[in-house]
Amino acid sequence: MDDSEAKNAGPIEPTSDLSEIAVRCAATNLLDVAAQLAGPAEDLKALAARPIEPIPTLAEPEDQPEGGFPGII
Repeated sequence: MDDSEAKNAGPIEPTSDLSEIAVRCAATNLLDVAAQLAGPAEDLKALAARPIEPIPTLAEPEDQPEGGFPGII
């Protein structure tokens, strides 16, 4: 970069200002992430409040035909 490019680049920010800008950007990003997680967190809370209902996986032995699973001949 030559002198003319450096003049066109604008003033140089002091390090403390850049650090402050970085902190604000990080805080904004964290707030965005928190807002995005709020929806799924509410969904999980609602799911946790519901009772777990067992799902039958196999028929009772008297309902099964001999030698196998129901529906398989």
